Amino acid sequence: MTARLPVLLVALTAAVLLLSRLPDASAAPASAATARFAELAGDVRTSDGHSYGTRDGSGRTMDAAQIVQAADGTYLAVYHTTLGDGRFHAALATSGDLRTWTRRHDFGAGTSQPSLAADDRGGYVLAYEKDPDNHIAVRGYPDLDSLLAGTAEHAFDAPRTLSHCAEGTPDITSVHDGTVELTGHYRAQCDNDRQLRAVLTDFRTWQARPDLRLDRALESWGTAGNIGDRSALELGGGALVLIEGQRWQQDFGSWRTYAYDPATGRADRLGIRTHGGSRAFANPSAALITDPEGHPALLVSLFVPREESAPGESGELVYWREL
Repeated sequence: MTARLPVLLVALTAAVLLLSRLPDASAAPASAATARFAELAGDVRTSDGHSYGTRDGSGRTMDAAQIVQAADGTYLAVYHTTLGDGRFHAALATSGDLRTWTRRHDFGAGTSQPSLAADDRGGYVLAYEKDPDNHIAVRGYPDLDSLLAGTAEHAFDAPRTLSHCAEGTPDITSVHDGTVELTGHYRAQCDNDRQLRAVLTDFRTWQARPDLRLDRALESWGTAGNIGDRSALELGGGALVLIEGQRWQQDFGSWRTYAYDPATGRADRLGIRTHGGSRAFANPSAALITDPEGHPALLVSLFVPREESAPGESGELVYWREL
């Protein structure tokens, strides 16, 4: 025991130093936009509509759903489901009320973590993670009908340039004049997921780089596991990024959601409150929409892992709050 005492003291000292560097949860928010998001989306119980364990009309779970609104008001959701073949299948569904969803297309085995954005030419761009050799795939569709049918006009499978093991969880942030800007993750040193930014030009040229600033913002909260999926949003005239961080690798109950301010490089940990008191939240996504009642609203979707979930709340949580 005596010989082990110095080792224990060193470990204890390291833990104390780590705790002393953690952000103060009671400090001022990172920005007005992150504070506004927390005010609007922090409590599911006060939302104007919500759905736990969201599934499409065929019974598939709508995991990691991202929802946007078409010009005609239709809601478009892209999501993935683990099917009987043991693989992820990304799919597209439509809805008129954010509660009932009709699956329109399956993008095939080995597709997951999809992200959808309208381009500036009346079409859509879809990105998803694709296996084997986990990488980011991007598809371009000339119009809504082509998207619903899964008939892509352009296709690009990105080379892995930052990791030999995996790159994925894309989020499309901008599509303009044939240039697609997006974010994602890469498996740093084939160990933990860390953040990347990438640009795809004319579906031919790919450039990716690490986003170390975003990584540091979550690591300052003691995030020792993966830093993964994220969603960019403009709210109240300010930019923010919702992002998931895992306290401990392989511990699905330690996923938390943060609101990151790109201007200051700081992140707020969001204390999401559900009806039953679930504690773990992953795969955040948010968008400004017109809700089914015709009001401007903030729409949020989160995946609630089984670990640390309240009864009846695991799976995909979709909720919205009028502005």
